Amino acid sequence: MPTLCSGSRILVVPVDGSHWVNMEVMLRELHSRGHNITVLRSAKSWYIPSNSSIYTSINVHMLEDESSRDSFITFMHDVMECRRSLTFMQTLCQQHLLTSVMQDAHHILARSTSLMLDDPVFMKKLQDAHFDLMLTDPALNLGVFLGSYLKLPMVFNVRWINTGESHFTIAPSPVSYVPLTTSELHDHMSFLERIKNMLHYLHSVAEQIFLVDPAYSDMLQRHFPPGTDVLSLQRAADIWLVRTDFVFEFPRPTMPNVVYIGGFQCKKAKPLPADLEAFMESSGDHGVVVMSLGTWVSALPPEVTEAIASAFAEIPQKVLWKFLGERPASLGNNTLLVNWLPQNDLLGHPKTRAFVAHGGTNGIYEAIYHGVPVLGLPLLFDQFDNMLRLKIRGAARVVEAISLNKEDFLEALKGILETPSYRKNMQHLSQLHHDQPVSPMETAIFWIEYVIRNKGAAHLRSAGFSLPWYSYFNLDALSTLIILSTNGERETYRKSSLYVFVLGQKGVLLPQDVAFKAEEVTICRVDTVEQVGLTVEWGVRSLMAS
Repeated sequence: MPTLCSGSRILVVPVDGSHWVNMEVMLRELHSRGHNITVLRSAKSWYIPSNSSIYTSINVHMLEDESSRDSFITFMHDVMECRRSLTFMQTLCQQHLLTSVMQDAHHILARSTSLMLDDPVFMKKLQDAHFDLMLTDPALNLGVFLGSYLKLPMVFNVRWINTGESHFTIAPSPVSYVPLTTSELHDHMSFLERIKNMLHYLHSVAEQIFLVDPAYSDMLQRHFPPGTDVLSLQRAADIWLVRTDFVFEFPRPTMPNVVYIGGFQCKKAKPLPADLEAFMESSGDHGVVVMSLGTWVSALPPEVTEAIASAFAEIPQKVLWKFLGERPASLGNNTLLVNWLPQNDLLGHPKTRAFVAHGGTNGIYEAIYHGVPVLGLPLLFDQFDNMLRLKIRGAARVVEAISLNKEDFLEALKGILETPSYRKNMQHLSQLHHDQPVSPMETAIFWIEYVIRNKGAAHLRSAGFSLPWYSYFNLDALSTLIILSTNGERETYRKSSLYVFVLGQKGVLLPQDVAFKAEEVTICRVDTVEQVGLTVEWGVRSLMAS
C-alpha cells in the first residue's frame, strides 16, 4: 500500500548470513510500499544476490572479500574445545575467541570504508542519488560510517554491535542484573555469577578501547571531524530496531529511540510442497520432529551426528532433518534427510511436535511464534545465551555438542516430547508474543517511514551521550555536596583540606561504558567551595588533552 513517503530512496548496507535473511524480509515489505532500495554488497557475497526484483545492487569491497567459510568452521571447533573447560571459564574462553576473530574483521571493515571514502567517483554517485535514509545492520560498521559521512538519517536493524548486544551501546546496562553477551547468565545472579558478569563486562570494555577504536582511528581522522569516534557515530542513529522483545529477553533499561521487533520475520505457515505434506501426514498421531542446525551441521564431529541419528531411530515420531554431509550409518527408517526445508512452514504445521535447533535468533522466534518446544544444540556466538533464555522459561532443553552421546540426546529428546509442560510453556510464550497492538513488522516499517517523513528523530536521542563522564555521574556536584556536608561554615573549609584526585585518562567511553586506564594521579588542594567543580573539570580536561 502506498504511503505518504512512498518512492523514498533507501540506501542499505546489510550483513551476510542470517542477518541478510532478516534484512531481506524487511526490504520486501518496504519495496511493496513503493520505496526504491539500493543495496551495497560484496561481489563474493555468500547470500546476497546481485540481481533482485526488489532492489538495485552495487558491488563494493566488504568483509566477505577477505574471509572464508573455513575460518568459521575453525572458529566453531575452537569454541567446542572451550566447552571442555571448567564451567566458570567456558564463556570467558569463548569471548576471547570471538575477540580474536573480530579483531581481523574490524581492520578489514576499516580498509573497506577507506576505499569507499577515498573514491571520489563512487562517493559522488551516492551523493547524487539523494538518498532519504540509511538502513543498516551495525554488527558491521561499514553502513554506520557511510551513512554518517553522507549525513543521512539512519535506522539500525540490529541485535549485535561492537562487543556484544546492542543495549550495551545505547542504554544504561547495570551489570548487577543485566547479563553480558556470551556470559550464559540470567538476570538473577548469585555473588559468583556477578563476578563472572563483571569480568565479561571488563573484557568488553577493554575490547572497545584496545581493539575496536584503534582499528578505525586512522580512517576517522582522515574523513571525519576531530574527536569523532565509533561510539559517537553509532549513538547518532535515529532509531534502533532491535530484533528481540521482552517475551524472550530479560527486562532491562531501554531508551526512547529503541524499538523492539523480535520475530518480525515470522509469518503464518503456508502449505507445504506435496512430498513434505505427505511425509508429515504419514506420521500419524506421533507427529514429526524437525531438526535444523543452519549451515553448521557439516562441521559437527561424525560421532555426534551418528549419536543423533541413532537416537532418532528409537523414537516413534518421524524426523525431518536438514542435513549436509555424509549420510550417517545409523540413520533410521523414520528419518528423512533434506538439503533444504521451509522451516517456518514446518514449525507451523499441526504435526510438528519438537524443534531440534542450534539456537539462532531466527529459529528461536519462529519456534516461539508457532509455539513449538525446542531441544537446543548451541554451537557458537549467541546461541548458548538464546537457549538459556528458553530453558529458564521452561520451553526448552539444552545438550552440549562436544560431549553428546546417544543416551543423553535420546533422554533430552524424549523429555521434550513426553513432558507436556514444555509445549505448554512455549505456547504461553507464543500467546504473549502475539498479544500486541500491531505486528513487529508493521512496527518496524512505521518507524522507518517515520524517520523518512521527519528527516530523522533527533528528539528521541538522549542528551546523556553529550555529557562528559564526570558530569554524567555528577562527580563534580557530589564533590561540592561532600564539602557542604562537613560543616555549615565556609571558614571550616579553609581550615580543613580537601584533596581532589583526578585519574589520568587514556580513553574515555560514554557513561554506561565508563572505563579508563590510570596513568597518573594529580592531587589538588581545594580551599573554597567554588573551586571544587572548577578543579574537577580542569583536572579532567587537562589530563585528557595531554
